[in-house]
Amino acid sequence: MTAFLSRPPRPALMGVVNVTPDSFFDGGRYFDPARAIAHGAALAEAGADIVDIGGESTRPGAAPVAAAEELRRVLPVVEGLAARVKAPLSIDTSKPEVMAAAVAAGAAMINDVRALRAPGALAAAARCGVPVVLMHMQGEPATMQHAPRYGDVVAEVTAFLKARRHAAVTAGVDPGNIYVDPGFGFGKTPAHNLALLANLKTIAAVAPVVAGLSNKSIIRHILGAVDVAALTAASAQLAAAAANGAAIIRVHDVTATRRALAVQRAIAGVHTIAA
Repeated sequence: MTAFLSRPPRPALMGVVNVTPDSFFDGGRYFDPARAIAHGAALAEAGADIVDIGGESTRPGAAPVAAAEELRRVLPVVEGLAARVKAPLSIDTSKPEVMAAAVAAGAAMINDVRALRAPGALAAAARCGVPVVLMHMQGEPATMQHAPRYGDVVAEVTAFLKARRHAAVTAGVDPGNIYVDPGFGFGKTPAHNLALLANLKTIAAVAPVVAGLSNKSIIRHILGAVDVAALTAASAQLAAAAANGAAIIRVHDVTATRRALAVQRAIAGVHTIAA
């Protein structure tokens, strides 16, 4: 595995900074660069091992964003956080020009929901020479939740990620720099999400897994209508359950997830709760 992270005795936590006006979770709260930088710094202070910065919403129904606009949104935030926090930064993008510019500005990881399928993305990732996350998504954000279907979701997602890993290695990406993400909520029903979660170790056999479970609709499917605080806590619990196969857990609430993982380690006998 890559030396990108000095692995803690738990999955690494990737905190999310959405520099968008329409993200499903924060609704544009951090669209202003100064607020986004402050939020990213707060995530790092709370214990985020990686800070993931994105300038294009990929929520269901989201419209595409032009590369120039995406660069305008993310570059000031990458530059600001690179000068302020020690945690490595990740750029959440599918565009090769954004990948290159963000890495030049200080990003140390590429997180791509399209698994480097955009024209030029494979070559750009190889040239950047940083770790990459290859995610599975059925369809596009605008349509991905319109009746997604699979014959065997675990087998199909695993096969896709294997193929994308092979394509990345062939393009020149260091095999030790590749992570995979099953894409919870990206063209999946709640039943698909649960099947992938239950079989996360199968996917982890392809490459270290990034699990993005934070505040997804799977929580509402299991628990029904609950308030925001309960959703946050439930998301953290679900992220902790994924830890048996995940190298990185991508979350919005770093503190709640870190606490849930501490409880999980204590129950497993790996760690004791401090007084």
